[in-house]
Amino acid sequence: MAILFTRLRPGLAALTAVLVLAFAPPARADLHIDITRGQVEPIPIAVTPLLGSGAAEAQMGQNIARVVSADLERSGLFRPIEPGAFIQNPAALQGLPRFADWRLLHTQGLVTGAVSREADGRLRVEFRLWDVVVEQQLTGLAFFASTDTWRRVAHKIADAIYKRITGEEGYFDTRIVYIAETGPATARVKRLAIMDQDGERHKFLTDGRTLVLTPRFSSSDQEITYLSYYGGKPRVYLFNIETGQHDVLGDFPGMTFAPRFSPDGNTVIMSLSTGSASNIYTLDLRSRRQAQLTTGPSIDTSPSYSPDGRRVVFESDRGGTQQLYVMNADGSGIQRISFGPGRFGGPVWSPRGDLIAYTRLLNGQFAIGVIRPDGTGERVLVESHHAEGPTWAPNGRVLMYFKETSSADGRGRVARLYSINLGGGNERRVPTPVDGSDPAWSPLIP
Repeated sequence: MAILFTRLRPGLAALTAVLVLAFAPPARADLHIDITRGQVEPIPIAVTPLLGSGAAEAQMGQNIARVVSADLERSGLFRPIEPGAFIQNPAALQGLPRFADWRLLHTQGLVTGAVSREADGRLRVEFRLWDVVVEQQLTGLAFFASTDTWRRVAHKIADAIYKRITGEEGYFDTRIVYIAETGPATARVKRLAIMDQDGERHKFLTDGRTLVLTPRFSSSDQEITYLSYYGGKPRVYLFNIETGQHDVLGDFPGMTFAPRFSPDGNTVIMSLSTGSASNIYTLDLRSRRQAQLTTGPSIDTSPSYSPDGRRVVFESDRGGTQQLYVMNADGSGIQRISFGPGRFGGPVWSPRGDLIAYTRLLNGQFAIGVIRPDGTGERVLVESHHAEGPTWAPNGRVLMYFKETSSADGRGRVARLYSINLGGGNERRVPTPVDGSDPAWSPLIP
């Protein structure tokens, strides 16, 4: 067996994965999804309960299989087979599967595995992905982890399956930070909250006594930057996820808005308002040195770096209406890229570098769309009475955003998080215990 990776993280148990090739090496197979084609037919896949070495391990094997299946189904690319239709049990699947039996269920992919406990108390979670049609093992991994990280193991298994079948990185072992909203419309309480991408392991990070807005992840996944009105003054803060420590980013003379990290995590870019104008600044987190990138009487805001850190997209009314502009990271070479009807704002660069997501307002109707950095290829993914705040999954294939609608009793509004794929399909509500807005997607957790 070959070690694939070992990553340690403060505050989290280590997850170690080793390659499992017990039956057959990965071979050329027909089980593949080309997700660049837009709408695709979901692949039927059977995610069987992982065999447990004891009662506790068996229960965990069922839980892991359930999370893996839910992750894959939520992507819209897989159609899990109902467990009640399974023909072979977990014990029988520890050898070569009876592929003919699984073909009777029209299954194309099959996931098997086992959960056992090491002498040091760690879990060993093993899985294999099979191509039922050509009767080949596609991949297999064994993870070693503490008991309380089983859910992360399940997400990593789903990521491995997604990558093997699509050729793209997965996005299931990630987190979402967002603004949790409660209370009436006239006295809305907004708290910073964080959860796994499937809505589990939810936690509030602030107590609601101070208004918070626009949370954004660092590329390291260890820090969040956000805007808080502590003491009635808007300031940008840094929040360390592991330690829970909040620090003021800087005491600027004007109002600061829309902070985001640079790709290397060493710089925060933001908008600073003085008088009626708003310009874009950067702050080096190591030297605390400020740099002004834009000048003039216009409102320049919502900056977002390209993944290579060389360019910045932002919104501005310098041309008379709110539109999207791209400039070099030093503020030079400003070019307008949006020319369609309506007002464009909230741009965010894709992790792949190929697209920029935005919010558009036209005739009272909101839309979430994407456009290439050169201004071509503009297309709308979703339209709604109120939809905004797009954020990218780390593989650049899925977007999350929020929509506001009237409450069922007609006395106010509700805000909900949704996800949608890059082709404009598979729109899904993301579960939150309270109203949610302004989501930000983390990188893959190390």
